[in-house]
Amino acid sequence: MKKFNLEEKLTELEDLVKDLEKGDLDLDSAISKYTKAMAIAKECNEYLANAEEQINKILVDGKLEDFVPNN
Repeated sequence: MKKFNLEEKLTELEDLVKDLEKGDLDLDSAISKYTKAMAIAKECNEYLANAEEQINKILVDGKLEDFVPNN
């Protein structure tokens, strides 16, 4: 299985959106591209949520703990 590449997925999503914005697709093609775009958007959102969760953890005394910023 290929490793997830956020930049590639975002480029693919941008291409799909451009195709949809042109407005020259038949209904079936538009639905197909929209469905694929939504699936990619969901993948990206899950990837970013996971990355955010990892970033919010820091190594303290050999243990991972939630990071609480000083505001």
